[in-house]
Formats: sequence, structure tokens, C-alpha cells
Amino acid sequence: MSQPVPDPPPRARTVRNALRHELSRGSATLGELSKCISVAEKQLIAHLEHLARSLAAEGRKLTIEPARCLACGYVFIERARLTKPSRCPSCRRTRISHPRFLITDPSP
Repeated sequence: MSQPVPDPPPRARTVRNALRHELSRGSATLGELSKCISVAEKQLIAHLEHLARSLAAEGRKLTIEPARCLACGYVFIERARLTKPSRCPSCRRTRISHPRFLITDPSP
């Protein structure tokens, strides 16, 4: 007979508060955030979108360093999605860096 799976320990803070804390410390990719916060990358996307709106209301900004093709150097500046692109539109290769996220304060 198998033993029941124990419930995970309760979180000390919400996912968005944990995201806010991690991104205030420095820039990170979705993968790095996923490991730090112990939440799947797919779930983090919706949390990041909400966090960006919350930060805008506070006068702060979620800065996104865009993904870049490692083969030809193409930068995905106009990409609206927060996930990594699958292939480069310029050279069609798939060696793409992940976008990085950071919380910044407005400059005076």
C-alpha cells in the first residue's frame, strides 16, 4: 500500500511578492525565477504580466532585456510576449537567449 503524499509547506509569501523581491535584487530569466520561487515557468508569465501592471500603478517599471539570436545578433525589440522566441526571423536558427527581467525605478 502506498503512503499518501504530504501537502507542500505553506508559502511565507505570495508568488508575486516573491517575484517582486527576486527582481528587485537583479535581473533574471524565467528559468532562473522558476528555480528561485519554485513555480513553473508557464505560471510565471501571467504573474509577470500582472506585476508589470501593479508596478506601473506605483510609478515603477518591469524592464525587459529582449531576447537575442546568438548566431546573427538579431534583437527581438518589438516582441510583446514574455517568453523566448523559437527561432530567429533573420537567420532561422534556434540559438536564442532568454529575455531578462528587472524592476527599475523611474529616473529623476
